[in-house]
Amino acid sequence: MADLTHFDGKGDAHMVDVSDKAVTDRIAVAEGYVKMATQTFDIISEGRAKKGDVLSVARLAGIMGAKKTPELIPLCHPLPITKVAVELTLDPDLPGVGIEATVKTTGQTGVEMEALTAVSTAALTVYDMVKAVDKEMDIGGIRVLLKDGGKSGRFEAR
Repeated sequence: MADLTHFDGKGDAHMVDVSDKAVTDRIAVAEGYVKMATQTFDIISEGRAKKGDVLSVARLAGIMGAKKTPELIPLCHPLPITKVAVELTLDPDLPGVGIEATVKTTGQTGVEMEALTAVSTAALTVYDMVKAVDKEMDIGGIRVLLKDGGKSGRFEAR
């Protein structure tokens, strides 16, 4: 378990001490999707959802999710987030909604969890807003695309 930073030498979970890490600019980008029936896609794309503008509400939910990450994920550090951008794209080939979140900070630890939480929260919000007409939606593909900053350097998904 030595390679897993959230466990101590005894195997007990703990919050990582980042006090010796340098303060650097950090960025993370994550993605995911909500796949749905064509009729549900049409309802969203035509603005006919009874709960309102699905993409706008999901974007705001994603931003809020990123900001609330340390309240949801037990060992995440509260960070001074300097930017959260959540883009939702209608994709007729799924059919569904593609989601991408970018989170930035200047700090001692990265923002991958915030980006992943933003995508997850946005996807769950899309589901919530149209579940009355499609309970079989598929939320998936949630992953980190990019992480940069800090001593571990740059990571880009293949």
